[in-house]
Amino acid sequence: MPIPTDGPGEVLVGLRGGSEAFAAWSAGPIAVNTRVVVIDTISARSVLVEPLPS
Repeated sequence: MPIPTDGPGEVLVGLRGGSEAFAAWSAGPIAVNTRVVVIDTISARSVLVEPLPS
C-alpha cells in the first residue's frame, strides 16, 4: 500500500525469518514497491520510514 503525505500506508518489515506488516508514516508520499528504511518507531505496530537512498 502506498504511503500518502496525510496518512499511514503499510510496509512489510523482515522479522524473525519472515515478514510482518506495519502501519507506516513518512514526511512525503512513497509509491508502492519502493524500498524504505525504518528510521523510528511510533508504536508497537507503526513505523516512520523514508525511501532507501539509491
